[in-house]
Amino acid sequence: MILDEYGDNTEFKPADLDKPAVKPGHVLVRIAATSVNTVDTMIQRMGKDLPLSPDLPAVLGMDFAGTIEEVGDGVVDFAPGDEVYGCAGGLADLQGTLAEYMVADARLVAHKPKSLSMREAAALPLVAITAYEGLARANVQPGQKVLVHGGAGGVGHVAVQLAKQFGADVYSTGTGAEKIDIIEGYGAKAIDYRSEPVEEYVAKHTGGAGFDVVFDTIGGAHMTTSFEAAALNGQVSSTVSLVELDLSLAHFKGLSLHVVFMLIPMLHDYKREEHGAILACLSEIVDAGGLRPLLDTPRYTLGEVGRAYDRLASGQAIGKVVVEL
Repeated sequence: MILDEYGDNTEFKPADLDKPAVKPGHVLVRIAATSVNTVDTMIQRMGKDLPLSPDLPAVLGMDFAGTIEEVGDGVVDFAPGDEVYGCAGGLADLQGTLAEYMVADARLVAHKPKSLSMREAAALPLVAITAYEGLARANVQPGQKVLVHGGAGGVGHVAVQLAKQFGADVYSTGTGAEKIDIIEGYGAKAIDYRSEPVEEYVAKHTGGAGFDVVFDTIGGAHMTTSFEAAALNGQVSSTVSLVELDLSLAHFKGLSLHVVFMLIPMLHDYKREEHGAILACLSEIVDAGGLRPLLDTPRYTLGEVGRAYDRLASGQAIGKVVVEL
């Protein structure tokens, strides 16, 4: 499915493309499922206003799970028939996952968790790598108090589970009974930020000292809230720091701010092997029972990809939106 124009009301269209040829260091993957991320809908809507958008006509889609059909020269860790997952296309000059086949850099790929279906595995790569990087950059340690803003969201629901795996005492903001239940189902303490101001939950859960690590997956006003909730010399990780604000509070509390933009390896061919290594680690965590993806209930086929994008953009999805091929 391709886009031949960008904009708010553009539609995906079916197209017949040549089967891509494998390249050295790459693998040819038959795609079984792909998930929709916010950045995908931004590319669809904003097009070349984003410097990472591909030229038209474009095959979008970044996340995938599928089966390797062929390996290129120099690839030693994979073989035809291997079930894999990754985040490896859909931007710049990299063909995306809304197709039967894609060629992916083997450094961006890992063997998929054995305990997950293709649909479940496809939901993880972008959000799980982002969550892992945000926690690792903040150097989360056992016994620390970690606050995740948006713990029922795409990145947030993974960050909550991984922070628990890293031994932290985890808290998370959300609103509405369903999201509160999701957060508490992961073993974290849920905070309804609409009814409980930051000063109150900081006092209630940290004795006024603040959280050692705050992971902001929402942005906007929540960046300032993150500074308010953090402890002295605390760590703040953000996936959405496209904001102008006064850093005085961060200065006087001595905070460290970590900006996570997980598309850098794909865009700049920079340390791509680190993403493959993170995915391999995540597969172990999943198969040990420490992480499960949260999937939105509706199911979509490749021909229904437009509806899948609309579903995510509507804000009504609870969990990752997945397209199955």
